[in-house]
Parts: sequence; C-alpha cells; structure tokens
Amino acid sequence: MRGFLSVILIVAALPSCRSYDLESRLAHQKGVVPPDKFARYGREQAEEMAIGREYAHARTGSSPADLEKQAETAISYARSLPDVTDIQADPLGHRLTIHFRSGWLTMVNPIDDGKRGADTPGLPAPAGAAR
Repeated sequence: MRGFLSVILIVAALPSCRSYDLESRLAHQKGVVPPDKFARYGREQAEEMAIGREYAHARTGSSPADLEKQAETAISYARSLPDVTDIQADPLGHRLTIHFRSGWLTMVNPIDDGKRGADTPGLPAPAGAAR
C-alpha cells in the first residue's frame, strides 16, 4: 500500500515541474497591451516595441552563443534609433535594458508577434537618416 501511494504521489507531482524555457513565456505576451497599441502611446514607446520585435526576429537558436548573437543584433538595431542613448543586454534572461534620451529607463523582452521593427506605428526615422 505504501509503494502504491508513493507512485501515485510521484505521478501527481510530475505535471507541476516547469520547463526552463523562459523565452516562450516572455515572447508571447498574452494579457498585456498589444504592441501596436502601446507604440501609439509615444515616440519612445514605439521605439521600445520596435526593438522588442527585432529582438524576437533575430532568434536563431537557444544556445548561449545564439542568444548572445540575438542580443547583439537587437542592440545594433536599437543604436540606429534616435532616442536610444544606452542599451545593455542580458541574453540568458531574454531582456534588454534601454536608456532613452529623455531619461526613461525600461526593459524589453522579445516580442514575437510576426512583425518587424519597421512595421511599428509611430516609429521615427533612424538616427542616420536624412531629414
């Protein structure tokens, strides 16, 4: 009887074990403001959403080297935007910390909604573009 009870408890506990795949829970943002709507809140919010979309688009794999390359791609895109003054990456945590010219400091995760950064409404011209 004790053996049977132990087996039942183990079988019941197995579904409660979570996977360590953080990106799937971070990139699919159910329950938050949709990216296009958040981008309409202001210029910097549009830039934040564009960076998050490019961060998700750059995904090539899940090894630490692939995550580092994904973050570097998103960082180079972010530096092309006019209001981004500094950006730091935590590739294993799937997040970027962005500092804007206005002083706003925010974090962004990959936004996997099938769109690219340039598709974001309200996005200003890149920093090097002619006006």
